[in-house]
Amino acid sequence: MNIELSQKQFRLLLDMVYIGNWVLNSARGEDRIAAYDDLESRLFYECVKNGMSELAEFRGGTVQASRAFVEGGIHEAIMDYEDAIFFDILSEELSRRDMQIEGANPDDREELEKRIAEYNAEFEQSGIEHVKVEG
Repeated sequence: MNIELSQKQFRLLLDMVYIGNWVLNSARGEDRIAAYDDLESRLFYECVKNGMSELAEFRGGTVQASRAFVEGGIHEAIMDYEDAIFFDILSEELSRRDMQIEGANPDDREELEKRIAEYNAEFEQSGIEHVKVEG
């Protein structure tokens, strides 16, 4: 299979592959999914072959994202996503917990969404400043 991409399109593809591999493998420790690492390495090798060598470097016998690539803002994009999804997940989990504690119908989507919106409004206003963990 051959796909024709401009350098700009290829650069965007690198970002997406790196982010995808980060999501899939970063928390897996030694149990990484090698197929994703291999594909990422293959694409970064294409950088070397196509005049974009500043984005790739050889480490540990493979081609990987260079320090310039990694420090060029890609992790800020990942962190922005993680920050956004953190509050979404926290709002939903707290809402489901509250409904369970109160004996509310867990299938009442309208009630769940109302509670999620209330938590989201609080987090938007105050972040986690008012969150308390008791135990």
